[in-house]
Amino acid sequence: MYTEKLMQLFMNPKNVGRIEDADGIGEVGNPICGDVMKIYLKIEDDRIVDVKFETFGCAAAIATSSMVTELVKGKTIEEALKVSNKDVAEALGGLPPQKVHCSLLAEEGIKAAVDDYLAKKGKTKREASETRQCAKA
Repeated sequence: MYTEKLMQLFMNPKNVGRIEDADGIGEVGNPICGDVMKIYLKIEDDRIVDVKFETFGCAAAIATSSMVTELVKGKTIEEALKVSNKDVAEALGGLPPQKVHCSLLAEEGIKAAVDDYLAKKGKTKREASETRQCAKA
């Protein structure tokens, strides 16, 4: 059901925790479906220099959170916003159809954290193209 890469990141996730002085924080998910992600960004010169996450959810939710942090670390804000749920799923070697919503939450978490960063900087928030709620499988 799960790929070896997904299981590795579930058992040994990277970038777990919080950044106390985060420049942007994104929280997405829905406790009803059981997955809630919180992503913290530290940004210098419009580049993500650190990223951490806290996730309450299944193995796929934890692995996708870990993977998206790996995919955006070191990227500019613009580059990070281009990371899609498909990129996350592909980097994990695929996801079962009923777990695709976890990769969507990971993508939305990064976007929400960037929105928070931009709002704190007094810049116009990026318009979110997706709703920030639990996707149904």
